[in-house]
Amino acid sequence: MKAIKKQRKFGPDSHRCQRCGRTYGVIRKYGLNYCRHCMREIAKKLGFKKYS
Repeated sequence: MKAIKKQRKFGPDSHRCQRCGRTYGVIRKYGLNYCRHCMREIAKKLGFKKYS
């Protein structure tokens, strides 16, 4: 029987991507909480524009 994981307050496991669950490369700005991979896929849907 596995033990229940406690909620992390800091460190890599404290923030996860809402979409895929990755713990590294998470963009938390503006409360997005998406990893960089998912952010690239859904940026246009969210209204972000690429200027350069």
